[in-house]
Amino acid sequence: MKSNFIKRAITGVFFVIILLGCILYSPISFGILFSIISMMTIKEFATLFNQSGTDIHINKHICMLGGMYIFLSIMIYCMDMADAKVFIPYLVLLIYLMISELYLQRKSPLNNWAYAMFSQLYIGLPFAMLNVLAFQTNSLTNSAEYNPILPLSIFIFIWLNDTGAYCVGSLFGKHRLFERISPKKSWEGSLGGGTIAIGSSIAMASYFTFLNTVEWIGLSLVVVVFATWGDLTESLLKRQLGVKDSGQILPGHGGMLDRFDSALMAIPAAVVYLYLIELV
Repeated sequence: MKSNFIKRAITGVFFVIILLGCILYSPISFGILFSIISMMTIKEFATLFNQSGTDIHINKHICMLGGMYIFLSIMIYCMDMADAKVFIPYLVLLIYLMISELYLQRKSPLNNWAYAMFSQLYIGLPFAMLNVLAFQTNSLTNSAEYNPILPLSIFIFIWLNDTGAYCVGSLFGKHRLFERISPKKSWEGSLGGGTIAIGSSIAMASYFTFLNTVEWIGLSLVVVVFATWGDLTESLLKRQLGVKDSGQILPGHGGMLDRFDSALMAIPAAVVYLYLIELV
């Protein structure tokens, strides 16, 4: 028990340092990190289904390539370095995934199509949407500028929400949040974690004034709610497949999908929210 806690703590520290460092250092390090994370998470997703014993076979290498390409192409587009033609190779890749099943003679081509496309919708696109948060057009210079604080804030709110939910839930959790899917989560923990995350948004409003206090609170609330749904969504996926963790790449934490499940729903929700308040 103690050794597992130490393992989790060490892995968690390195995980946070790498994310913080790459997001804050430069747009290049940001792009490299999340294109790799997107590929690794899609690989893990495809491996889960390919080994599920359900005759599903996802072309994980093509899907990984798709995840990397959609991230980098949206990044280049958001940086005003290319027009919409940059997405054409991605469309060609999706068409290839469809046509290839005509010739491979596998048992479940319909499922193969469905889960290959789902890997892009569920994982590739949400990670790519981080670029919409990271790059905004400066109205004075009419050029795209890198703002690492917005994408970083999504992860900060998720981390604080998760940590607060675990601590408060362990001490006071009595009422199950969604027992059918995740028996350990409680309403008390969720409310505690959400309160901590929302409280941090008030502090962020004091230092980063491109959003006012109400807008920061709104963003944190959106992230908390949709991160919880994202976590439950992955729990449902694992429950259906009969697995405890999505992978073993992060000692004590499971796989990449386990670490980013909350973000996969929180990121697109944050983009929608910021569009509604007309920041992005």
